Amino acid sequence: MDTLSQLWSLTAFPLVTWQMLVMWVVIGVLLYLAVFKNFEPLLLVPIAFGALLANLPTQGIINPPDPASETAGGLFYYISMGVHLEIFPPLIFLGVGALTDFGPLIANPRMLILGAAAQFGVFATFFGAIILGFSPEQAGAIGIIGGADGPTSIFLSNKLAPELLAPIAVAAYSYMALVPLIQPPIMRALTTKEERRIRMRSLRPVSRTEKLIFASTVTVLVILLVPAAAALIGMLMLGNFLRECGVTERLSKAAQNELINVTTIFLGTSVGITMTGERFLQMETLGILVLGIVAFGISTASGVIMAKIMNKVSKTPINPLIGSAGVSAVPMAARVSQVEGAKADPQNFLLMHAMGPNVAGVIGTAVVAGYFIARLAG
Repeated sequence: MDTLSQLWSLTAFPLVTWQMLVMWVVIGVLLYLAVFKNFEPLLLVPIAFGALLANLPTQGIINPPDPASETAGGLFYYISMGVHLEIFPPLIFLGVGALTDFGPLIANPRMLILGAAAQFGVFATFFGAIILGFSPEQAGAIGIIGGADGPTSIFLSNKLAPELLAPIAVAAYSYMALVPLIQPPIMRALTTKEERRIRMRSLRPVSRTEKLIFASTVTVLVILLVPAAAALIGMLMLGNFLRECGVTERLSKAAQNELINVTTIFLGTSVGITMTGERFLQMETLGILVLGIVAFGISTASGVIMAKIMNKVSKTPINPLIGSAGVSAVPMAARVSQVEGAKADPQNFLLMHAMGPNVAGVIGTAVVAGYFIARLAG
């Protein structure tokens, strides 16, 4: 018996806590959604697996270095520096810029209004979080979930409320993954079948020169207006410039593939590694998840309502369904607009039109994040 007792003490089983067991269930749900339901698997799988490592009695994973014994830190102590030093989110934006065609927004610049309208959810949730007792810094980090932009949520949380990074990141990425489930009921409730059938005029072709001027101009104007958004906007527009200039194909492909893929792995697992049971299983986490879905719902509804208003006053028809794409979940939100429009009229093609507010939402959320940093960061 003594031998068995000694063998048992050498294992990590005695170190397993009830919080770890609960988190295993949460992790199982995330992996199920990612693997079997295909809900944003490129993001949820790294996050869930990082959370699994965080909720095991591991060694050499997250421990900080010990100068006294000259022991190096754990693997994720160093990888997570990409989050703490604000490296990973801008690199993700670089890849997003290289992957995204800004042509639909340039062809129809009115779509900037829909991207701005979707930010109502961010500010409504900001004030709601303050009413619920969160500090202004925490409220700003929670509110940005309404933009449905995971990298921006992580970037802002790290600046304003690093203690809430894990629940905010999980909420942001989870709701991004659940866009096809969350948005359609709101879109259908706020529109009539006739409105969902509206066909929009074909977009004009946009030249390469226009796209290059747009990327350069937005970089200059946004950074002059909101300097705190420079890292996000600068990388977003750099990626798009590489895509459109026509002379950096290798760099553009690297940003679209190798760079964004490697960064996504490290960013996701770094977020997951913060999801320890002791930190995650708290009432404020539940509050953040609730506020996050409220933010996302208000952002979706605001975009649809603004599109309805624009359709009433515009000489050219605007299908209100594209307003929901004002959140910056690229390109998932635009695809949802297309799917809902096709249900009402199978010959209606809204995808390219919806990409306009979708791109505007990315820019708008980055600008709002920069504003919060400028106003709230200590």
